[in-house]
Amino acid sequence: MTRLWNEPADFADEMIDGFVAANERYVRRVPGGVARSTTSPAGQVAIVIGGGSGHYPAFGGLVGPGLAHAAAMGNLFASPSAQQVYAVAKAADNGGGVFFTYGNYAGDVLNFDAAQERLRAEGVACETVTVTDDVFSATRDEKHKRRGIAGDLTVFRAVAAAAEAGYDLGEVARIGRLANERTRSFGVAFTGCTLPGAAQPLFSVPEGRMAIGLGIHGEPGIAESDIPSADGLAELLVQKLLTEVPDGIEVEAARVVPVLNGLGSLKYEELFVVYRRVAQLLTDAGIDIVDPHVGEYCTSFDMAGVSLTLFWLGSAEEDDELETLWQTAVDTPAYRRGSVAPQERADAAAIASVVETVEPGDEASRSVAQTVLAAVHTLVDTVDEHVEELGRIDAVAGDGDHGIGMQRGSHAALAAAIAAVEAGAGAQTTLERAADAWSDKAGGTSGALWGVILAAVASRLGDQGRPDAASVAAGVAAASRGVTDYGKAEVGDKTLVDALVPFSATLTRAIEAGAGLVDAWRTAADAATRAAAATADLLPRMGRARTHGQNSVGTPDPGAISLALIATAVGETLAASASQKEHAHG
Repeated sequence: MTRLWNEPADFADEMIDGFVAANERYVRRVPGGVARSTTSPAGQVAIVIGGGSGHYPAFGGLVGPGLAHAAAMGNLFASPSAQQVYAVAKAADNGGGVFFTYGNYAGDVLNFDAAQERLRAEGVACETVTVTDDVFSATRDEKHKRRGIAGDLTVFRAVAAAAEAGYDLGEVARIGRLANERTRSFGVAFTGCTLPGAAQPLFSVPEGRMAIGLGIHGEPGIAESDIPSADGLAELLVQKLLTEVPDGIEVEAARVVPVLNGLGSLKYEELFVVYRRVAQLLTDAGIDIVDPHVGEYCTSFDMAGVSLTLFWLGSAEEDDELETLWQTAVDTPAYRRGSVAPQERADAAAIASVVETVEPGDEASRSVAQTVLAAVHTLVDTVDEHVEELGRIDAVAGDGDHGIGMQRGSHAALAAAIAAVEAGAGAQTTLERAADAWSDKAGGTSGALWGVILAAVASRLGDQGRPDAASVAAGVAAASRGVTDYGKAEVGDKTLVDALVPFSATLTRAIEAGAGLVDAWRTAADAATRAAAATADLLPRMGRARTHGQNSVGTPDPGAISLALIATAVGETLAASASQKEHAHG
């Protein structure tokens, strides 16, 4: 278990601060993560990697000459926010464009893509390759849906070497696609991992058993078996990966980089015993082993587990571009290969903080802003009350951090809303500030989507006058459309969309039929609650739970449940606010 922390909510930020303090030769702190503390050639493609914290040496530990230029570092097991990714990319840009690469997880895709769109709108050329190396997380016919695990390293290193060699952005992207196609991984775990402050691990494995096909965010395995001997485990890993040889590769005489990765608690001595047999099996298959890696390259806190990655460079008769790139020297805090010449330090210019002024709303809108603030207070209280249950539901087929992420985002939203109201903001600005703070501090899929929801509702409130019930319903409808457009989920995919869409549709119908906002909201909240409960019968088609499929049947979606809980509680706040206004005018 994780034993040392101060406040669990501050763990990631304090970890990054300590990491930078210990590695100033390599990295400097930038908003959202870290960037190289050394200079890079003007015009060189900037390689930006990233993901949630809790996987060291991924991702900050891989920033330095010959590898990444910067890493966006989210909260524990949560993707960095779009704001974080954008800020990190701006700090890394050398004028040659930005290349993003990261593991294929829904929250990461949402937030990195949003940052990429913003950069492109500003004229910065960007390309992306997501890593999809985990063979157990989807079928070969659906490789694009696979997760990225320890194979991140091989893709990161290939594209970074291409950038170092002077390849342009399009060619770096070509190498990224090729390296990803040539990378396959498979892992198992013997125990789950425990987040700082948590009383229990995110999942558990019965004594003497192991989870097969685990994720790196505390997701449970997809199957389970007895723990074999070290040789038996090596045989399981190699045999599975040899059924997944990339197209166009002949096993006989192929050149392969094997990466045996410990997930946090397995001892190096154990890894060496396993690798002994891995090497024998690969050699017996006629494979030429190149630069074997045994150690920790992508961990999951204190998880006891191991994964094997095979990076297929090609055969002796093939063009040796990947192998040539693989020989590029690397010097980072956690990963070194070859000899890198001394690097010039970058200017340690302080990054100026931007203080946004608030344009005051009129008296009527400031009054509505007080209701908005009360609603956000209620939202926070609701999340705090249910945080453990939301985490428990999420752990059935996900990574168990939904409650923590909602708590982190909602508290940030509340702080921003309080500051806005104290500055005299109207309703729209108050809720917009809350939306920005939520998506920035929470990260992950839920952080991005709740940012979309609050911002869409805010857009219909205005900072002048009092919005009518139809305006509020229009804001919720915009939120529903925004979430489906942004997250690509539909009703039936087992996500918060299953609660949000009926909530919005019911609210609009009730108001169009003449109901007041309070009554219409309560009716809509009831519809959302029923719809959220009904997600228990659904098979997930989106997000991390999709990988675990049948495991989640019988358990409702945590995102739908949290939305329904919040909608219900906010309805009571709206009712109380309306009652107070009636008494004030009575």
